[in-house]
Amino acid sequence: MRHAYWVADDLVVSKSVVIPQAELGWKFSRSSGPGGQSVNTTDSKVQLTFNLTNSGALSEHLRARAIARLESKLVDGCLVITASEQRSQLQNRRAAEQRLVEVLKEATAPPPRARRPTKPTKASAERRIKEKKGRGRTKALRGSTNKDVD
Repeated sequence: MRHAYWVADDLVVSKSVVIPQAELGWKFSRSSGPGGQSVNTTDSKVQLTFNLTNSGALSEHLRARAIARLESKLVDGCLVITASEQRSQLQNRRAAEQRLVEVLKEATAPPPRARRPTKPTKASAERRIKEKKGRGRTKALRGSTNKDVD
């Protein structure tokens, strides 16, 4: 009986970002850790490589945003994801793809809205001053007994 080989579809990151399978590079090697009798023969560790700088899947502004945010994780413009948690190569491939999707979603997300500074309310300012005075009184009582306390 022959085994069916796993052929993945394109990776959907968001509505506007779909990575074709041709842009993904795969490497397989032996994984460390438990695995039973087949541990020395199975290449279950997966290394997924995605060339972010030359990818046509991302628009120019999304690519620039992703490169800026992932700058420390890129190796020669490529994003490398490694998965070796599972004993099965197929499960590790799926885990690596899922991790790549999560990383790219986070990297291409729009920046958060700028905070609009607000003035503290009159009541909160009064509460703050009241608490400060209370702490001051407490500390004044700790000193010598001859001090006047308001």
